[in-house]
Amino acid sequence: MIDVKNLTKSFGDHLVLHNISEHIHPGEKVVVIGPSGSGKSTFLRCLNLLETPTSGSITFEGQEITDPKADINAIRRQMGMVFQHFNLFPNMTIRKNITLAPVRTKLMSQAEADETAITLLKRVGLEEKADAYPAQLSGGQKQRIAIVRALAMKPKLMLFDEPTSALDPEMVGEVLAVMKELAHEGMTMVVVTHEMGFAREVGTRVLFMDEGKILEQNEPHAFFANPKEQRTIDFLSKVL
Repeated sequence: MIDVKNLTKSFGDHLVLHNISEHIHPGEKVVVIGPSGSGKSTFLRCLNLLETPTSGSITFEGQEITDPKADINAIRRQMGMVFQHFNLFPNMTIRKNITLAPVRTKLMSQAEADETAITLLKRVGLEEKADAYPAQLSGGQKQRIAIVRALAMKPKLMLFDEPTSALDPEMVGEVLAVMKELAHEGMTMVVVTHEMGFAREVGTRVLFMDEGKILEQNEPHAFFANPKEQRTIDFLSKVL
């Protein structure tokens, strides 16, 4: 589904990603872990060109999205993105937050979008919040709404950038439960997270990044039980 070739990203003189090549296949749940500053979020944001690579190419379903002629907005509609800090519009109701993009991009009529919003809200247990405003919700509820808003566009791929790191510990579980359900339904996912339990339980593959490179990867059981690189071993000894 995604083919990354020789991806490099610099901010000025600071090299953040160094010559990464990677494939992500349909239905995979790829979990990206590593220390702060290792390039995880930048790698994720390059996948839908929220960050423009300095060099290299990214292909999504056979279409090179790093080609200047590519219609990146059309491609982004197929990639849902959930951020650390929700990014809901504070002046709009939850229903409006969810329906805005599908209606504006002409994916759905307002009536279809409203129906989709209620269906998705039911799924995450927040149907009664449709006419509330973001300020009236807890952090965990806002993040579940952010996931619903991404799903309303019917994406083929979901990108999660540390979706639980801004939440109180008690709220983390309710967001991870929604993500686990999505995974079980077969959604292709790339998740940057510090939640090792989620990586172990839901991931089909774990990538460990350090200093802008993918240092090691494996399926979760082997990755956690038998890490090969000393840097991976050191990192896991601190977080497990």
